[in-house]
Amino acid sequence: MPTKPQQLLNRLNTEYLKLHKTYEDYFWTSYMGDSSVDTKKNAAESKRDEFRADPKNLQLVQDAIEHSTGAEEKRRLNLWATFFTAYQSPKKALAVKNKISKIESSILKKRSNANDGYIDPYSKKFVKCSAVKMRSIISTNADEKMRKACFQAREKIAVANLDQYVEVVGLRNEYAKLLGYTDFYDYKVQREDGMTKTELFGIFDTIYEKTKYAREGIKKLEETLPGLRKPWNFNYMMAGDFTKEEDQYFQFDEALERWGKSFSALGVDFRGSTIQLDLLDRKGKYSNGFCHWPDLVSFKNGKRIAGSSNFTCNVVFGQVGSGYNGLVTLFHEGGHSAHMLNIEEQDVCVNHEYSPMSMSWAETQSMFMDTMLSSVEWKYRYAKNAEGEVYPLSLFERKLKKLNVLSPLSLNYIIWVASFEREIYETKKLTAKKVKDMARASYLRYFERSEAALEVLNVPHIYSWESSASYHGYGLAELAVDQWRDYFYKKYEYIVDNKAVGDEMKKVWALGASKTFNELVVLATGKKLTADAWLKNSTASVKAVLTKAKAKIERLKSVPEFAGPVQLNAKIKMVSGKKTVAENKKNFETMCADYKKWLRNS
Repeated sequence: MPTKPQQLLNRLNTEYLKLHKTYEDYFWTSYMGDSSVDTKKNAAESKRDEFRADPKNLQLVQDAIEHSTGAEEKRRLNLWATFFTAYQSPKKALAVKNKISKIESSILKKRSNANDGYIDPYSKKFVKCSAVKMRSIISTNADEKMRKACFQAREKIAVANLDQYVEVVGLRNEYAKLLGYTDFYDYKVQREDGMTKTELFGIFDTIYEKTKYAREGIKKLEETLPGLRKPWNFNYMMAGDFTKEEDQYFQFDEALERWGKSFSALGVDFRGSTIQLDLLDRKGKYSNGFCHWPDLVSFKNGKRIAGSSNFTCNVVFGQVGSGYNGLVTLFHEGGHSAHMLNIEEQDVCVNHEYSPMSMSWAETQSMFMDTMLSSVEWKYRYAKNAEGEVYPLSLFERKLKKLNVLSPLSLNYIIWVASFEREIYETKKLTAKKVKDMARASYLRYFERSEAALEVLNVPHIYSWESSASYHGYGLAELAVDQWRDYFYKKYEYIVDNKAVGDEMKKVWALGASKTFNELVVLATGKKLTADAWLKNSTASVKAVLTKAKAKIERLKSVPEFAGPVQLNAKIKMVSGKKTVAENKKNFETMCADYKKWLRNS
């Protein structure tokens, strides 16, 4: 007969697994553009939140801990105690949370179904165009008037839901204060990362001060590149030509196969899970990539039950640069997917992306993978054009020489969003005007531009409960990724196609959220998290970076190329909305061929 604590563990796992899946299924449908389920989604979220916040569940776990005798059983019960403690909320706070959910759904619906577009600078007519595509035009179109038109359109999109945003910020602060925190950012950073705002922004302020010297280099560049610092010119004038030149090596119809080969060569195993991918942009769809898990890894009668994941992005097929952006999603969200689907913990409370999982740790996994993609090693092995020619080192060198001036400033985007949100939540009597003023001021503080912009209000994360006041997690993850990569290079000399690297990652993936971010960083890298590796790498000279790049390529030459077939141990389905496009029922390679054919004919 199972013990009373074991009965409790079984019940908690069964109940939470069902509540989680019900909400996540509606979440995916809604975010893929079908807002008809929003009422059901909000109700499911409310039921899930009530379970997490129920003080009776916490008391039952605490009582069970007192009567438990087995060490493993007690450890598991303590995981549930940590979980329930994190979500304890008075009924008044839950009522506030329900209000927030409704407003967030309304914002999402409006943003997804907005009639976005720009005014053609020549015909003066309105041209329908998604915000995602306009962002791409700003980065890649050779016509400055077109770039400026799209920039101006995105400035209008930024404030389209401003009044509701002000309202939801106030409610989030109200919720946090009911739980004893000074504001919502204070609540988020303490609950998710076990840090104070002072500790977090102490790290970021140090990085900002140590790297702001690089802004002078941008000012000097403008002497030879007139208009560089205009916000609609900067990305194009710095990297637009490179994006066009590189595009031939990153065609999206080849992305799926290259992702599969690269993950398979690294030894990634999805453990029998089911994966659904929706990768193309379309009207009504959420405008940012993400990965969620409707079916969490779980256990029944001691047997492990595989989970499932859905991930998405907004590729505009045929648009210059979209192929690379699609690859980034496959690696980034694929990294998230691999992480959560390799967990070995028996309790679902630590097998998902929500607290006690640290966003910083979760992003460390995804960003490690997309950093591998952007490395010169990966380009040398996998980036090839239609003629089979490999991405040339000469292109890497030319790009490095022009863009290395920006390397010390590469964390500024993350620090910018985090700092803006901190200020938003700390501001008393917030108004739409104050938000716009802060948005413009923060833009000028973190970017060397000649004009201010409202662009931070186009960052989708700030409108969602789960991702708002959490953007700093990407910054902490950047530091952890550089530290981890340095560890692997010292130990193995190479990362791409290295199964030993994959094996080490799987060991920490197995732990889920059973340990804190800081503990997991130590387990992975052998030492506490610092900014040392990131500062060393981001401030390295062109000569130093090029020397290392050549050595990495030389080392990879001795590593056999992946011969296939791709074995990811997953049921994979490529979809577009409710339409199934391709599956790997036969094999991965056939799925890639079917998906490629659909892309070219759709």
